[in-house]
Amino acid sequence: MILFVFFYCAQGCLYAQRYNLPKNQKTEKIKFQLLNNLIIIPVQVNGTPLSFVLDSGVGKPILFNLADRDSVQLNNVSEVAINGLGEGEAINALSSRGNSFQLGDIVNPRQELFLVMDAGINFSPSLGIPVHGIIGFDLFRDFVIEIDYVKKVLKLHNPSMYKHKKSSKVEMLDLDLIGRKAYLNAEVALQNQKFIEVKMLLDTGSSDAIWLFENDSIPVPKKYYNDFLGKGLAGDIYGKRTRVEKVKIGSHVLSDAKAAFPDMLNFKALTNFGDRNGSLGGELLKRFTIVFDYPNSKIAIKKNRNFRLPFQYNISGIDLQHAGVRYISEHIDSGNMSTSKENTAYGNVQLMLAGATRLSLVPEIVVSGIRAGSPAHSAGLKEGDVILAVNGKRIHRYKLQEILQMLNEKKEKRVKVLVERANNDLLFSFILKDLFK
Repeated sequence: MILFVFFYCAQGCLYAQRYNLPKNQKTEKIKFQLLNNLIIIPVQVNGTPLSFVLDSGVGKPILFNLADRDSVQLNNVSEVAINGLGEGEAINALSSRGNSFQLGDIVNPRQELFLVMDAGINFSPSLGIPVHGIIGFDLFRDFVIEIDYVKKVLKLHNPSMYKHKKSSKVEMLDLDLIGRKAYLNAEVALQNQKFIEVKMLLDTGSSDAIWLFENDSIPVPKKYYNDFLGKGLAGDIYGKRTRVEKVKIGSHVLSDAKAAFPDMLNFKALTNFGDRNGSLGGELLKRFTIVFDYPNSKIAIKKNRNFRLPFQYNISGIDLQHAGVRYISEHIDSGNMSTSKENTAYGNVQLMLAGATRLSLVPEIVVSGIRAGSPAHSAGLKEGDVILAVNGKRIHRYKLQEILQMLNEKKEKRVKVLVERANNDLLFSFILKDLFK
């Protein structure tokens, strides 16, 4: 699976005007999509509807993919440089001031944003839906934000009118706000070690669970494998994938948590880490209902039904992404012909040929990356293979995240993958293995 880390800083940032609710309105409720542990919310930018990742780890909003929009008006534009995670250098971007941002009834008429023109920075194919940018600190600064990962509902509360709920199931913790980011003190126990205190960035824009920075006090566990960790604005991110025996957030303890130690060269363009030891991302945060209270430097957590779910690993070694569309043909019963339309993230077009065949235009799913030495790699799968079916199920009927789950269902399970390569259909079979044995 592709993991994302949206983190950047830019030169020449200005302080934006505040977001506001209508007078006497206490709360705005927004439904979101949860894809690959990322929160996707609808935002109107100067009247144009777009989709943004909600990211507690970033400052100003940034746009990076407007390919599916005819036009988006941007105001007061100038050139800037943006630094982000990844192997690459700083990237050129445009700064735009005085833009109207609207989320439901919430409006900011003078929002500053950054626009990255590089067409190669596009995370939509790996998420399965169009995503146009990221938004973070300015919303967290202006509201008390409640995230219900189970119901997929975001509530933005007026801080002056909000009171935290008192319950034995809710735990209130202190946040350390530095610049435009929030840090939380936690504890981790590595292999056969006692708990170690760590200072962690809260990062809803990371789809991973835990990132740790290696040092004398926080060594990499003996059992690990080298892996592609995700995509940043400055390029791909690599490091060591492992797990920690325990991670403790307040009084809550999670066992066998997925963790990664990123190559610190990925952070070469970023400074001011201070005493930070890593980050907590979406795969861990989704196990709680969370209330972010930046105005009072607090966070309230309550474990939800995701709490005991096992952490998900890419044990097959396959990464997937959308790569345009393709035609498929299906034999149909002429007595049951239908003109129904199947809806997917990118939509289907169906042509009915009388008496025999239905042609459908469906998303094409390809292998975008494959880990060396993984079960899929050893079986012979290659980057660029077009996935047709997994365990006999034609994949055009499923969302991208559902296909990834099929490929990584459980250890010791045999997986059969039908692919198209050079106009030939090839069937590969492999068994999913425990990565840490």
